[in-house]
Amino acid sequence: MIARLLIANRGEVAARIARTCDRLGVEYVTVSVDEDRDLTYHAGAAATVALRAGGHLDAAALVRAAVETGCDAVHPGYGFLSEHAGFAQAVRAAGLVFVGPSSRVIETMADKSAARRVMAAAGVPVLPGTERASEDIDALAEAAADIGYPLIVKPAGGGGGKGMSVLRSAAGLREALASASRTASAAFADGRLHLERYAERARHIEVQVFGDEFGGAVHLFDRDCSLQRRHQKVIEEAPAPRIPAPVRAAMLAAAVQGTRALQYVGAGTFEFLLAGEEYFFIEMNTRLQVEHTVTEEITGVDLVEWQLRVAAGEPLPAAQDDITASGAAVQVRVYAEDPFRSFLPCPGEWEVTRWPAVRVERAFTRTLRVTGGFDPMVAKLVTHGPDRPAALEAARRAANELRWTGISTNLGFAARVLAAPTVAAAAHDTTYLDLLDPVAEFGDPDRRAALAVAATLTAPDRATPWSPGAAPGDRAWLATRTRANWAGST
Repeated sequence: MIARLLIANRGEVAARIARTCDRLGVEYVTVSVDEDRDLTYHAGAAATVALRAGGHLDAAALVRAAVETGCDAVHPGYGFLSEHAGFAQAVRAAGLVFVGPSSRVIETMADKSAARRVMAAAGVPVLPGTERASEDIDALAEAAADIGYPLIVKPAGGGGGKGMSVLRSAAGLREALASASRTASAAFADGRLHLERYAERARHIEVQVFGDEFGGAVHLFDRDCSLQRRHQKVIEEAPAPRIPAPVRAAMLAAAVQGTRALQYVGAGTFEFLLAGEEYFFIEMNTRLQVEHTVTEEITGVDLVEWQLRVAAGEPLPAAQDDITASGAAVQVRVYAEDPFRSFLPCPGEWEVTRWPAVRVERAFTRTLRVTGGFDPMVAKLVTHGPDRPAALEAARRAANELRWTGISTNLGFAARVLAAPTVAAAAHDTTYLDLLDPVAEFGDPDRRAALAVAATLTAPDRATPWSPGAAPGDRAWLATRTRANWAGST
């Protein structure tokens, strides 16, 4: 087993990795910028290395931190440099173990056009699209005419929804391509674009896979990530609902087939679009996913532990027939943003006065300083139940039970989405949240807040923030839930 690990990341994923290290007795080293210094995972670290601003993207600084603190391995987490082939190569060149696949595989899968070619050769279904990524607008416009509309524009060198857009006709094509290329250059230092046929009314299905150095390859079932806004996931669940058994079996088999074709080592995720009973490969993430928690909940597997064991040269801890799933799980990403102001980020001081009694992925105990320098996701709520309705209801309750003050979040909005009949029936697709108008769907937030306050003041038999013994923080919490935060249940 790895003796000392550099966690080359921050926030809740750093805390998640540290938790497994603590359980396994693996020492770990953390990295920190000014915004990170009070986060919880530093307390158990063997050392903490200060980085300059932007240091989470400085491969040389991270490798140097690992070497100087006596680490023998580096875990990249997700985001930042987790899918950067050069970083993986630099880690290994320094004589360290990189917790992830080879730089060759990372580079191939990071290029969406190359990934399509490899998967098509392996017999995995792919959508029509460009054979090679390009930033040549003339060449892309010509390819668009061949592919047909609607089509989706994707940056070749990154993910997370940045630079992605759907085009339904040739009108404004060149302007859209130029804008996407500029966005991709700024976000990923790579302006190349990939074009692909856009599947209407499709669902976003993922398959969690693992491979080892001995040719072993398994899946750990599937997830549905269709509840996303502007290509950014908001609510995820496992297993994916409403998939015919033969289609599910074929998709799982295709993911394992692709894993073997790559000679893949470590944790990976195959992403598919499911349209009716047809599925198409769209990309592979060569890292741990943000939504790995729901897979852990239904399988009982610690995916970070598996990552560390496989990176240390061990075979997969379980064979395919020994991996089982039970019940259903839901994850809600908590974002510091205001659904009633076009989901604008809401930086500030977030103080939580009560956490729900569910699995919460976070890197702070009570207070978090939210800045505009990082992704606005500040925590994750994860629930498990014997079936999908129970898991959805537990997630809805958890979103409504969390008490806080200081900033606006998407929690009330998420609670209402979880209770929506369309979601309950699993009839949504990837466009559902983008087409949802919070004010039209859930009512004016200021009016809801006024009704909520009135209800608590006129119900003497009900515990309220003004009841005897109530904490001052609860009163502050109610005072701040006057907009997006009251989009949930009153």
